[in-house]
Amino acid sequence: MKMIIGGAFQGKAAFAKERFELSDEEIIDGEICDHNAIFEAKCVKNFHALVRRIVEENGSVSEYVERLCRENPNAVIVTNEIGSGIIPLEKSERIWREQAGKAGCIIAKNSELVVRIYCGIPEVIKGELR
Repeated sequence: MKMIIGGAFQGKAAFAKERFELSDEEIIDGEICDHNAIFEAKCVKNFHALVRRIVEENGSVSEYVERLCRENPNAVIVTNEIGSGIIPLEKSERIWREQAGKAGCIIAKNSELVVRIYCGIPEVIKGELR
């Protein structure tokens, strides 16, 4: 598994597409994809949005992500860093951030490569780019 993280609009998906030679058809969008499509996808962008959907449906994010790691260990996961900044007043927003953070920890633990993208520049956190 490979994980690409960073702030919004920092070039994460473009980096993943170029670095892993992915076509547009091989990248699904966590904001709108079928929940089960992720278990076979080569790449998932906006994973944080998928986490939000699971939280809103009262699903178990941890169980879902553990299953992802088991069933699709070669996936490239692209997600926004959403835990920094001002803590939201709304409880549902805090829960979403917490669950997205926990999901990120599980994915990072199971990834051979974790890259943070900042202003389009990759910074390897875990593993090495080959």
